[in-house]
Amino acid sequence: MDMKKPERGWRGTPDLWLQAAYELLVEGGIEAVKVMPLAQKLGLSRTSFYWHFPDREALLAALIDRWKTRNTGNLVARCEAPAATIAEAMLNLVDCWVDPQLFDSRLEFAMRTWALTDPAVEQAMAEADTARIAAITALFRRFGYDETEADTRARTLYLTQVGYIALRSQESFEVRMGRIPAYVLTFSGVAPTPTEVATFRGRHGPRSDEAAGP
Repeated sequence: MDMKKPERGWRGTPDLWLQAAYELLVEGGIEAVKVMPLAQKLGLSRTSFYWHFPDREALLAALIDRWKTRNTGNLVARCEAPAATIAEAMLNLVDCWVDPQLFDSRLEFAMRTWALTDPAVEQAMAEADTARIAAITALFRRFGYDETEADTRARTLYLTQVGYIALRSQESFEVRMGRIPAYVLTFSGVAPTPTEVATFRGRHGPRSDEAAGP
């Protein structure tokens, strides 16, 4: 079936403008996210933007909300997912480092770069880091680790992942998957069983792309 062209005067949608802003952010940093380049990218008029957002600041706020929902929200949810063992719980969290729909490393890098020049974003990043470490600490506490050990293991795990992102470290999917059982052992002190590893691999399937993270 032929796709109909948008009606004359079509101004896009808020989600369309937000997605274009996201693409400019991860490709060129926050300075690239401006109304005219967005309009050119979408093939729409500059004034169309203002039907959806009162100004650029409102768009930037929406980008921050998108990052909070995807990266912090999903990470906390994976920490709270049901698990019978600490290794299974670790693998639930590692889903974030494997599935970019759960945790977007490109967006995370762009946000951390943005935070270097914007105090409000720096504050939002600090709050996100605190919330994420607290969630991972709570995960360890759930399985009997004392407060100090839980906090230390959580920081070791989280700061390792932040390091992967900051360095833009890349590895093939298969190399990364091969390292994950050893990472689980390193972070938790408990190795996952073959069944737990098979279940984890089964929900991600075969892939050949590259991504950052353990």
